[in-house]
Amino acid sequence: MALLNNDPMTQLAFSVYENKGVFAVLIGSGLSRSAEIPTGWEITLDLIRRVAMAQGVAEQPDWAAWYRDKTGGEPNYSSLLEEIASSPEERRSVLHSYIEPTEADRDEGKKIPTSAHLAIAQLVRSGFIRVIITTNFDRLMENALREHGVEPTVISSIDALQGAEPLTHSQCYILKLHGDYKDARILNTDGELSAYPEEYNRLLDRIFDEHGLIVCGWSGEWDHALRSAILRAPNRRYPTYWATRNNLNDGADAIVANKHAKVIRIANADDLFVTLKQRIETLEKTHRQNPLSTELLVGSAKRYLAKPEYRIQLDELFSREMERLLAQLESASLEAHTSWTSIELSERVRLYEAIAEPIARMAGVLGRWGNGDDLGQVLDIIWALYAEAEKVGNGLTVWIGMRSYPAVLVFTAYGLGLTRAQRWQTLHQLFSASLSREYHEPETIVSALFLWSWKGGDNDAWKHYEGLTNRKTALSDHLLELMSEWKSSFIGIEPNYEVLFERFESLGSLACFEENDEADLEKAKAARPNEIFARMPVGRIGWHSSSFKRIEQEFGNEATIQVLLNAGFAKGKRRVFDLFLENFRRAADRMKW
Repeated sequence: MALLNNDPMTQLAFSVYENKGVFAVLIGSGLSRSAEIPTGWEITLDLIRRVAMAQGVAEQPDWAAWYRDKTGGEPNYSSLLEEIASSPEERRSVLHSYIEPTEADRDEGKKIPTSAHLAIAQLVRSGFIRVIITTNFDRLMENALREHGVEPTVISSIDALQGAEPLTHSQCYILKLHGDYKDARILNTDGELSAYPEEYNRLLDRIFDEHGLIVCGWSGEWDHALRSAILRAPNRRYPTYWATRNNLNDGADAIVANKHAKVIRIANADDLFVTLKQRIETLEKTHRQNPLSTELLVGSAKRYLAKPEYRIQLDELFSREMERLLAQLESASLEAHTSWTSIELSERVRLYEAIAEPIARMAGVLGRWGNGDDLGQVLDIIWALYAEAEKVGNGLTVWIGMRSYPAVLVFTAYGLGLTRAQRWQTLHQLFSASLSREYHEPETIVSALFLWSWKGGDNDAWKHYEGLTNRKTALSDHLLELMSEWKSSFIGIEPNYEVLFERFESLGSLACFEENDEADLEKAKAARPNEIFARMPVGRIGWHSSSFKRIEQEFGNEATIQVLLNAGFAKGKRRVFDLFLENFRRAADRMKW
């Protein structure tokens, strides 16, 4: 049996993921049903009820049956609306109350974008969907898109089409075939829906020829012109998927047969689009770069680095990998409006690590074997990643902070490579390099990306990552474990890797400490005889006694002190270094409690 047999939802997710921007979505009134905007059939029954009760008829248990007995015919949305309101302006007024939310509606969560609308908006924002065709009059789709920062091109009349941004240039193109509920030119009746203007037909022919199609919430029964447009489309280069709760009617069946469409059975529209979004996110998260490809990239970096004549190739290698990384950071799985859960945190961390691993390991190679020209290249990478992270200012605070995690990974890997090579001056230059921030004062890299100085480094949040619940230094512990998986590329055989990692973090603590004024440090120390007296992030070495004793001995060695001072640490001043050691010991004493 085929792997995806009887699983059209997964087939759809693969098709949308692998053919980004190719699928158009066709939505009807069923999509807005969970927002308690009634379908055409529900409006029909309500209009029958209102007209009958205005004529003095008592409440009926089945208004459709009453209508059949009364008229001898089937209830029909178009004919009934045409009978009640003879002009487009009147029909617009009749429908307005069914669509426009009142304050009470908003308070109760009615007539606002549904989970389906919001899921489609997220797929649009990430580039998977670009074209939406709708028979709905409401503006729920537009509102959902704007909530996610997407301003759609909306076509609800021939006038709008003539002045609109071209289809190929639009991030999101919404074609409202029946018009907008605030415009009197809406189409309701059988006569109005029997044929479209030629301009609409040309546009539909292009869309159906060039795109795959996802149909949801549209019965295929009432809109003859739309059904004809789908049936006359000659091309089947991309598939059609038809989502339905019930058995298809004759109109939908004809389209499914003509297009060899795959039918997806769903509970409702929310279920379809939320599930589709989640499966596409899963595909993104599992589409980690081939480990062999990563090893080839790291190997190429080593070869180019070994020969000065290959410096151009080395630069191009990093540039290509950066382009790939920046593109992947636009993933829908990483947008900042997603709700907080510990599962989401773990999945998001793994995705960031998967897409940043190649360039972080390559940066570690530069740290270990670079010749002095590498610092500028790595700083360019960190600056670019941080600038990309800063582009998003709205959303959940924890996810906004996490956006700069790739920069943290590059900074950490490069710093460990420098530590392994004992390139102390370059390490200090890395820590103290300025990081520009839009609308904010510049800050050093160590102040922006080191441990809890990093705005994504809140320890309580990182304790929710799987396996870190009871850790005192959750982020530091996780970085140790992660870099131990990557270290073969740039650290090699190192029997005391854990000490090396903690040496790097200790020097990061020193670089943070030296940003304090010396005179202020003296005053603070005197005022707090037994307390921590200066801001200074400390990693796992604070509680890891055996490593602390070893690093403390190193930092007490006169030769080591002089090497670090000459490299620029502690502002080159012995007194600042001694103050750091005292603060370092006090921090460790506190962390051991």
